[in-house]
Amino acid sequence: MNRIAILILLLAGNLFSCRSQSTTSVSSVMSKVANTFLQSLSPAQKAKTQFAFVDSERYNWHYVPKERKGIALRELTAEQRKAGLDLLHTALSDSGFNKTVAITQLEQVLKVVENREANDDHRDPGKYFFSVFGDPASDSIWGWRFEGHHVAFNFSSDNNQLVSGTPGFLGSNPAIVLSGSEKGKQILKDETELGFAFLHSLDAQQLVKAVIDKTAPAEILTAASRKAMITDMKGILYSELNSSQQKTFMQLLSLYIHRYDRSLATKMMNEIESAGVNNLRFAWAGEQEQPGPGHPHYYRIQGPTIIIEYDNTQNNANHVHTVIRDLKNDFGGDELLEHYNKHKHHK
Repeated sequence: MNRIAILILLLAGNLFSCRSQSTTSVSSVMSKVANTFLQSLSPAQKAKTQFAFVDSERYNWHYVPKERKGIALRELTAEQRKAGLDLLHTALSDSGFNKTVAITQLEQVLKVVENREANDDHRDPGKYFFSVFGDPASDSIWGWRFEGHHVAFNFSSDNNQLVSGTPGFLGSNPAIVLSGSEKGKQILKDETELGFAFLHSLDAQQLVKAVIDKTAPAEILTAASRKAMITDMKGILYSELNSSQQKTFMQLLSLYIHRYDRSLATKMMNEIESAGVNNLRFAWAGEQEQPGPGHPHYYRIQGPTIIIEYDNTQNNANHVHTVIRDLKNDFGGDELLEHYNKHKHHK
């Protein structure tokens, strides 16, 4: 394990042990923490990190290993890295933050699995990037992103209110570590097992509606699109489930929504409920047996305000992709952008 990986783990541990359990709104402190992070940077580092809110880079998101703009973890000192991780933890729940940090460390496992040379940095836990859009110290509307291989969170804030944390992507390759010192590690285990638990709770007639294809798609359908769209509204409706199944369904939905801090998760759940939980659908494709490598499968939850996708097909079905898309508020939504443009015009 390299020096950056060790530092991230140490900092993550400190954050877990010290994070306040106060119910204070995350948005009331996020701008302060973001400003602290920016102030910790040198002028050259800050120039790499900060963009205008309307810069097209704000929509340039992805979850594959690629060259990115922003400031990488490996370019930061230990103090700067802590400030950046503090910012990330303001917007995520402990569980969401824990999974995110664990995914960055999985790069070390992949490096061994892929037999890469010691000086090969393609798999590097330091290649995760912070970008800030706007100025949290002076702007009422601003945003930021944390992104790298298998991690992408996009946050937008308006007047000290966290409007959105989507697109929000977490993936895991391998889904289950098959050998070495990390053997058995499964970061997105709950997402896998609860999805199967819900599927296996359905009776034969319900399965006819829920299972939309015998073959799982090769990738999440929304991919890294600017606007999420799945027009084919297939699957079983929430209203077609019994009370026990509805409970499991909501547990699965909550598992994803509560990757975020409680205040944002509550906002998202309120919007889902306002649009009608009976309008939510669950769809499954691929193999239906117990989870494990070699059995490609896919599921999604879709409703008027949300799309959640889970796909495990690549690398002999031992490579998970999951995404949350807020159909109204991705990247803050069009209303936030209109609000920003009007505010700047009248300023």
